[in-house]
Amino acid sequence: MTIDLRISGGTVVTPAGPERADVLVHEGRIAGLVGPDVAVDAARTIDAGGRLVLPGMVDVHVHTREPGYEHKDDILTTTRQAAAGGVTTIFGMPNLNPPTVDVETLTDVFERYAETSIVDWNHNPAPTKFDEIEPMAAMGINAFKIYMVVDTGRTYPHPAGTGIHDHGHLLQIMDRIATTGKRFIVHPHDQALMDYIEGEVLARGENTPQGYASAYAAREGVIWDTAIDVVLRLAEASGCPVHIAHIQTRRSIEAVRRAKAAGIDVTCEVNHWAPFLSTWHDVETLGPYALSYWVPDDNRAAVWEGMRDGTIDIASSDHAPHTREEKEIGWTEMWSAHTGTPGIQYYYELMLDAVNKGQLELERAVDMVARIPAEKFGLAGVKGTIQVGADADLVIADPAHEWTITNDDVLSKIGWTPYDGRTISARIERTLVRGTEVYADGEVVGAPGHGKLAAAPVAVAVAAAAEGN
Repeated sequence: MTIDLRISGGTVVTPAGPERADVLVHEGRIAGLVGPDVAVDAARTIDAGGRLVLPGMVDVHVHTREPGYEHKDDILTTTRQAAAGGVTTIFGMPNLNPPTVDVETLTDVFERYAETSIVDWNHNPAPTKFDEIEPMAAMGINAFKIYMVVDTGRTYPHPAGTGIHDHGHLLQIMDRIATTGKRFIVHPHDQALMDYIEGEVLARGENTPQGYASAYAAREGVIWDTAIDVVLRLAEASGCPVHIAHIQTRRSIEAVRRAKAAGIDVTCEVNHWAPFLSTWHDVETLGPYALSYWVPDDNRAAVWEGMRDGTIDIASSDHAPHTREEKEIGWTEMWSAHTGTPGIQYYYELMLDAVNKGQLELERAVDMVARIPAEKFGLAGVKGTIQVGADADLVIADPAHEWTITNDDVLSKIGWTPYDGRTISARIERTLVRGTEVYADGEVVGAPGHGKLAAAPVAVAVAAAAEGN
């Protein structure tokens, strides 16, 4: 028998740790891990000598902007960035136009992914229509997403239909989601406190990046901490598995640590901007281009601690592209700017750079970007791991390649990255999705429509049976 592909000579990061082995790929899956002297007929061999062979990133928090905001990005351009960044599976977000809140809008989004996505995909709809929760769950989604926020002075990026603020309403939805077994992603936010804090800042005329940054971090992050306390308590009361987005304060991390110790099914994520783009210097020099959020030094230290000790489970990009025009207004009217930053193209490489700097162990970085998101979002044994039988979603990276990120390399429609000019020490050379190269030698080579729905194995089996009928 001749297998499709042999990746030889690399250091393979497996669930048991790094090992020198060759990876065998056949019919889109990992067929074996063998020593270099084991003879196997292979139609093609990739030399990975001196390289790391890693599982592809499973990014459960991606804003594709399609439909409705394609001037920022779309599914094709987002997944081109994913391929270049070693991301082999993305989960899209519901803050679209129209927002993804029912079977009709979810069907439309699925069809768009199937037509143009280069990498595998899923989508996190908003569960704001009670009667649509179970039907959407049956379509193969692995999670729902909600925002506990109402925008001040703008209607985007948190459009109507995607937000829940009333605690009773939130518990009611958690009860419903709990029956589906899906995970519930929550963007935490205490709207009442934020109304008061924002009002004070704006009354002082501080409609600037510094004013905005200070408001969202005010009183040691009280708007985040109180909201997360509520979510954790309601998760305990409902039995609903929850996932906390945007973890960024010491108290929140401690609260999650306690909740896990108490047996509550909670995961949380760190987005690229928290460890890599959240200093006061970033706010002052990049202004609206650095916001997302400011993370004060003590909280950033807690973030790194939580990443290292496993309290923070997952690294997901929160890729959130906006045009220069949508950002530039923020220098003088920050509450009118669109907040969020692009991140999917460089997050994996930034994590590998952190490994080289001694900030994080390699196995921990791989767990955060690949193994744990796959396990917690219904893809255990299929995605996020290099083991026999798993999809051959693989990344080959040079761990000792110093290079500088520039706007010229950006594959997003917006044409800019907040990391422009930053030099890092590792580079992704190849990305494979189910054994097919989608990025190689500096070029995206994957075909639009190559990506498939990355659903839990049970959902895939049900969908296949339905197709057969």
